[in-house]
Amino acid sequence: MQFDVLTIFPQLFDAFRTTGVLGKAIERGVVSVDAHDLRNWADNKWRQLDDEPYGGGAGMVLQAPPILEALRDLTKQGGPSRSIVLGPRGRVLNQAFAEELVAEQRLVMLCGRYEGFDERVFEISQLEEVSLGDFILGGGEVAAMALIEVVTRLVPGVVGDPQSVLADSFERGLLDHPSYTRPAEVEGLSVPDVLVSGNHEAIRRWRLERAVEATVTRRPDLIKKNWARYSDEVRKLVLHFAPDWVPEGSAD
Repeated sequence: MQFDVLTIFPQLFDAFRTTGVLGKAIERGVVSVDAHDLRNWADNKWRQLDDEPYGGGAGMVLQAPPILEALRDLTKQGGPSRSIVLGPRGRVLNQAFAEELVAEQRLVMLCGRYEGFDERVFEISQLEEVSLGDFILGGGEVAAMALIEVVTRLVPGVVGDPQSVLADSFERGLLDHPSYTRPAEVEGLSVPDVLVSGNHEAIRRWRLERAVEATVTRRPDLIKKNWARYSDEVRKLVLHFAPDWVPEGSAD
């Protein structure tokens, strides 16, 4: 899978592309992440892309012509692509959206800065806007990295053990269960006995119970959202930990 990122700070991606699971996946050629300097499309010797906003006000705005040219040049290269801009007005990224994006061969991602883009960038290019949530970042680069991390984990061959991806938080509509490793005791706290029992069914059940309990107590919104996809076993556990909870559409 190919990720092409358009940014005025391509150097921010240098360490990102060479570190951890993503770095190993790039080395093996499973995924590719290229950061392109938007200033290469500037039409002046100062490589300036921003200007003062019409109507006055604070901050600077990224000009439309060089941004549109960069998008067109990049999308003409390589195979079919889906073009995304990181910004607060977009569809919020979640695991289901990531599973949709991983089906693409190539993502072209535009990162904003300052006061954002001239609105004509959106009107002409019909970019798809994606948001990480209701908070403000200094630019789209960190958001682009987050999106790449989320989607890349779903690409076959990136994560060594595919089962670890399936068990991740949100993948089943539940938060993840607690995890423990050596030593067996830390400051008087021991690993739960069931995890060292060797009873695989008991371990599976304990982990599921803890995942459901965490979701019920910390993210009840996920229960409502995912009720229809839960197994009977999960539903019974939800009602065990939240006996007063009534599924939507159920009779009182």
